[in-house]
Amino acid sequence: MKSSVYILLGLLLIGFESCRKDYEAPVPYTFTNTPGSGRFVASVRQTMEGVYGVTDGVGQFGDQVALKWTYVLNGADTTHYLSIFTGVDVGYFNLEGDPKADNLVLNGYWRKLVNTSTGLVRLTVRTKHNGVLEPYTGRLATGDTLVVDGLYGENSGTPTQKLTLTYRRPLNQRPFSILAHRSGGRTSDLLPASENSLEIIKLASRLGATGIEIDVRYTKDGVPILYHDNTLNLRLIQKSGLTGPIEAYTYQQLNTLVRLVNGEKIPTLEEALETVINNTSLNFVWLDTKYIGPMDKVQAIQQKYRQKAILSRRDLRIIIGLPSTDAVASYQALADKENTPILCELDTATTLGLGARIWAPRWTLGPQTQEVLAMKAAGLTVFVWTLDEPKFIQEFVSQNNFDGILSNYSPIVAYYHYVEQ
Repeated sequence: MKSSVYILLGLLLIGFESCRKDYEAPVPYTFTNTPGSGRFVASVRQTMEGVYGVTDGVGQFGDQVALKWTYVLNGADTTHYLSIFTGVDVGYFNLEGDPKADNLVLNGYWRKLVNTSTGLVRLTVRTKHNGVLEPYTGRLATGDTLVVDGLYGENSGTPTQKLTLTYRRPLNQRPFSILAHRSGGRTSDLLPASENSLEIIKLASRLGATGIEIDVRYTKDGVPILYHDNTLNLRLIQKSGLTGPIEAYTYQQLNTLVRLVNGEKIPTLEEALETVINNTSLNFVWLDTKYIGPMDKVQAIQQKYRQKAILSRRDLRIIIGLPSTDAVASYQALADKENTPILCELDTATTLGLGARIWAPRWTLGPQTQEVLAMKAAGLTVFVWTLDEPKFIQEFVSQNNFDGILSNYSPIVAYYHYVEQ
């Protein structure tokens, strides 16, 4: 009976997505490099991470939030970002400081993914010492409490509303995979980058993700690329004059004539994995098999980049997902299955029969507690997909059975995971 409820809710959510009207969210995606905006050295960043209580701003962001630092690499340069995850309307903050300055100030924006609510933010890191707020010098005396406070605004207006966050406790440290769907999030959620683009891969960790799922298809001339839908359409690309199956076009045609909604090129699978290794801290890549046909090219790329990750001393798992019997047949047809980690979305018997080390059932089947515990007892990792409903995300996280959740709403998965006690 409970499984039927999950299936019904899943169908209702799918129906909601199909009739959602288009709109634009005015996300302020540029940062202000304010003079004196902070030396956020490693020790300061580490001290700042945690669960914070909200006083000023509780009506907009809820009564507690989770603060987590991430980074993006660009050659020898590392840019650190502070994410704040809220429990209200899939909200998150994307903040940045100036590492060359001498005051701990952060600038950026906040955003809610279930609507167009967004705005600019400017926050300062301070400490409460004997009940008095003082500049934070990088060291906490006994009894001191970190406070992150400042102003937030609406849309692109100047921030004028008070926001006060007070440290409560460390983040939940239980190992858990937060997997972002479509390389980081959906184009329809009006993120600053298109789904399945190199840019969204670089953004994924700031949205709470520790790993990503990417959709792999072949071009007409056999180049593995990233693209979710089975046709070129205005949901995902700008007007180009090209229509129909993406497999009907060569890579050169797509690279020359097609741009994703936010102007990016459709990336190759190799470009995507190169970006993961060279630019991000992501530790998991789920290669979702959207193509029908031989798997040998994807297998070769998987093995190439698994080796690159090892040489780069990266803790990175690259897994081929098997979502269908066709994908299973393509895997079974491989001449050599050595060094080819797989993930199976089908039933437990099929998963065990294939020797897969990860089982990933869809969330509309419900918690499946007995099956999940049995698979984990057999030494498998268990993920659930694609779960976007906050109520059930909270339930699945608190049950502590699944090892990770694949979601279009990675910020709310991050929130419920990090605040869990």
